[in-house]
Amino acid sequence: MTDAKTPSVNLSPSDYVIIGGTGDLALRKILPALFWRYLDGQITSDYRIAAASRRDISPEDYAGMLRPFCEDAFSGGGASEDDWTGFLALISMITLDVQGGAGGDHLAGFINERADSARPTIFYLAIAPSLFGDATRLLRDCGLATPQARLVVEKPLGHDGASSRAINAELAEIFDESQIYRIDHYLGKETVQNLMALRFANVIFETQWNNNHIDHVQITVAETVGVDNRAAYYDAYGAIRDMVQNHLMQLVCLVAMEPPSHFNADQVRDEKLRVLRAIRPLSAGDISRGQYQEYAQELGSPSDTETYVAMKLAIDNWRWAGVPFYIRTGKKLARRASEIVITFKQRPHDIFQRNGGGDIDSPPNRLIIRLQPSEGLRLQLISKEPGPGGMRLFPSELNLSFGDTFEARLPDAYERLLMDTARGNQTLFMRRDEVFAAWDIIDPAMKLVAGRTPALYRSGTMGPADDLLAADGRSWIDPYDD
Repeated sequence: MTDAKTPSVNLSPSDYVIIGGTGDLALRKILPALFWRYLDGQITSDYRIAAASRRDISPEDYAGMLRPFCEDAFSGGGASEDDWTGFLALISMITLDVQGGAGGDHLAGFINERADSARPTIFYLAIAPSLFGDATRLLRDCGLATPQARLVVEKPLGHDGASSRAINAELAEIFDESQIYRIDHYLGKETVQNLMALRFANVIFETQWNNNHIDHVQITVAETVGVDNRAAYYDAYGAIRDMVQNHLMQLVCLVAMEPPSHFNADQVRDEKLRVLRAIRPLSAGDISRGQYQEYAQELGSPSDTETYVAMKLAIDNWRWAGVPFYIRTGKKLARRASEIVITFKQRPHDIFQRNGGGDIDSPPNRLIIRLQPSEGLRLQLISKEPGPGGMRLFPSELNLSFGDTFEARLPDAYERLLMDTARGNQTLFMRRDEVFAAWDIIDPAMKLVAGRTPALYRSGTMGPADDLLAADGRSWIDPYDD
């Protein structure tokens, strides 16, 4: 076992301003992540947190709203009541109306109390994208769009390419691209970053990472939950816009990108952009859509919105020509898991077959990268079965489970990404041209499926039957059980 406690990192004291501070995102994700960083010593008493909201709420009531989402820090993280009191002391409540401007002076006064050219101010827009323009203009009018200001925005950045460009244009009117952090929490996951380490720090894998050795790639992001209270939002977006345009395309980029010259933000994002621009335009036969049977009842009306989608992608470059990337995501599936499966080509000749030990149907080598839950890596190999009696081969597995290997808890993706905003490190955040390039793939795909009714599938299955892989003589590899 290895101690994985986060090392002490010297970060400049910062001000975190969460606009939308009483919303679901702030309470469930942002504030609990900051509390964990406080417990690990990365956020100190020199930091300040402002929860800005249209609601006029007392600090005591806010603490009561937040506490249920931080309970795991007490039950499993060793947090004490003194820790909780100390963290709450960092939080200030600010009543702010981003459309009407009321409260802007209060927010400006809060920031200017400790204004310093070396002190970053991070504005997290935990609000609807339709309000991004109002919020950024208010920050400008209050004199808060300073060089040390940083802006964090969540997806969805638009409903299509045109609306995405309009939203990003509003941001660009006030803030420089170097100040904008477009967050995708998948990029903050430990295993996603380990994917880059696996490839670029180990010659054993990078030399095999091409169409000479890899047969195909599968990426699965499966959820067991339905749309729940997000039905109205989800019906306007669907699985393609909600998940493929951002999460899955980013995972494809990290698997397929070329090694950057240096590990810095712009070079990493340059290589991801090249992958997006090399993806061949999709045809109708490259897309399979589904909808779980209870969806229309939950929504309250019939709908052609997909809750499941599978796609076959082709990347037209020298490294990946001829290697299909199969991606799928869906709700109400059999298990919750996010996995990347790299399937290597079969051995060209079986030297053991004449000895009775070979098996022409034995599975190929596979590298399985598990993003959630139970993050880790699995390498599936062919080994000799122990004991006498000849060369009998059987499938075996090397398993690196991060939970079993490291004693301390692994930080949540939001913890890492929030600390990167304080560091000023944009490596794990999407650049504007990446967002546009992804929409340039998705917009034509949406036109292809317009008017097509998705196939119904039963909850608790892995989605509707599709022939994307069967047509190629392959089949989906379902996520393994924990």
